[in-house]
Amino acid sequence: MPHVDSVNIRLGSVELTGDLVKPAGSAGPVVFAHGSGSSRMSPRNRYVADVLHQAGLGTLLFDLLTPSEEGDRRLVFDIGLLGERLLGATSWLRDQWKPADVALGLFGASTGAAAALYAAARTRVSAVVSRGGRPDLAVDAARVTAPTLLIVGERDHDVLELNRAVLTTMTCEKLLVTIPGATHLFEEPGTLGAAADAARDWFVRHL
Repeated sequence: MPHVDSVNIRLGSVELTGDLVKPAGSAGPVVFAHGSGSSRMSPRNRYVADVLHQAGLGTLLFDLLTPSEEGDRRLVFDIGLLGERLLGATSWLRDQWKPADVALGLFGASTGAAAALYAAARTRVSAVVSRGGRPDLAVDAARVTAPTLLIVGERDHDVLELNRAVLTTMTCEKLLVTIPGATHLFEEPGTLGAAADAARDWFVRHL
């Protein structure tokens, strides 16, 4: 098991809690942005993070909102706010990582995918992965230049159509992967593993 450091990320007047894993000789870190109603403790994101650790990649899972903010549904869907928090966390991580210009990836789930695309349109990242994401909520998706992978469950019909529509607007290297038999939460046997493997391969390739 990799060593996990509990960290506090100060962004202006707000302090966010995170878990940082930096494997020895890792190629680069991946910053996670969770979806609405979730947190850095999301078992699905932690499963994906463990798969990345096994491939030698570092990760930062952190809470996009403070405990007092989490109950406000307006903030949960405020992509601008969440995206700015993610930008701040990536800047903080670059200050912690050596070398500071290391290739960095973003992984977003559900609304967190929109925050990841928001951030990727405004800072230098080397890869983006969305799992069951809502990239349609990111008005800047067409501005993203980093290679972007969209992973959607085959049976998550509405979200799949939204992802297909956004994919046509993007000019970066891009790929849409559908996971057979999966619904939105990838609860079906083997589906989360397939999604995690696809994310790992994308990050290993680009980081």
